[in-house]
Amino acid sequence: MKQFPPAIFLMGPTASGKTSVAVELAQRMPVEIISVDSALVYRGMDIGTAKPDAATRARAPHHLIDIISPDETYSAAAFRRDALRLMHDITSRNRIPLLAGGTMLYFKALREGLDDLPQADPTVRAALEEQAARTGWPAMHGELSKVDPATAARLKPNDSQRVQRALEIYRITGTPMSALLARQQSGSPLSLAGADMEARNLPYRITPIALVPSDRSALHARIATRFAAMLKLGLAEELRALQARYALHPDLPAMRCVGYRQAWQFLAGEIGAAELLDKGIAATRQLAKRQLTWLRSMPGNIELDCLAPDLLQQAADALRPRE
Repeated sequence: MKQFPPAIFLMGPTASGKTSVAVELAQRMPVEIISVDSALVYRGMDIGTAKPDAATRARAPHHLIDIISPDETYSAAAFRRDALRLMHDITSRNRIPLLAGGTMLYFKALREGLDDLPQADPTVRAALEEQAARTGWPAMHGELSKVDPATAARLKPNDSQRVQRALEIYRITGTPMSALLARQQSGSPLSLAGADMEARNLPYRITPIALVPSDRSALHARIATRFAAMLKLGLAEELRALQARYALHPDLPAMRCVGYRQAWQFLAGEIGAAELLDKGIAATRQLAKRQLTWLRSMPGNIELDCLAPDLLQQAADALRPRE
C-alpha cells in the first residue's frame, strides 16, 4: 500500500457540513475536490441540492458538478469511470484527490468495483418502458416477483428504475439478478456478454473520514432549517423553470431527488405548501438515516462529530502525516 498515492474520502449524511470542511481543507492542503453526489451532477438543480455557490467554487473548484442535464441519467458505473480518470489526473499533478459527498453507493462502487451484470440494452429497455406505460410499474413489479422474487421483495412497486433494471437483466440473461449477484459473492465466474470484468482494487491509500452526529436530533434540526431555507430561496420556482426547459417526468432519477420529488407534487397540485415543507423535511431525514446506515457498514472510517465546533481542526489533524 505504501507505494500507492494518497486519496481522501470525506463522507457524511446530508447537512453534516461536508462541503464546508472540504473547501477549508482545500485552503490548507494540496487537494482537489471531486464531488460524490448523485444530485450535484445535474445542471440547473442548485437550490434543492445545496450546490456550492459560485464564490465557494471559486475558492475551491469541484469536479463532477453540473455535468449533465436533468433529463439525462448518471450511474454508479459512470461515476466510477469519471472519478478514476480524475483521480489519476489529480495525482499526476502531484495533488491529492479529496472525494467529498453523501452518495454512499458511489463510494462503494469506487472502492469495491461494480457487479458483473450486463450492460444496458436500449432495445430491451425501450420495450420495458413501453410495457410500463401501458400497465404501470406496480404491474411490472408483479412480473418481477414471478421471475426474481428475491429482488422483487426488496424493491418497492413504484421503484421504476430498479424494477426496470432487474427485469432488463432477466430478459438479457435468462437468469434472475439475485442469482447473478449470489454467484458473484460466492466467487463463481460469470459468463455474460458485455459484463464489466475490470479490476476491483482501488490503487490508492485511502483515508476515509465519516462526519457523523453525536446528537441525531441536532442534525434533524439542521435539516429542517435548511429545507425551509430552500423553499424561501425558490425551490419550487427552480423546478418550474426546469420543467419549462426540459422534457421532464417524475420518474426521472433527477426528479426523484429529495426535495424535487416533493416540489413536483406541490406544482402538480397534489400537496399544499405546508405539506411540501413537512414532506421535504421527512424525506431528507430518511435520506440521512440511510446514509448513516451505510456509514456504519463501512469498516475503518475515522469518525468525527459533525456537530463539534472544532470539526475542521479535527479533520485536519486526522489527515496530518504520521511519523
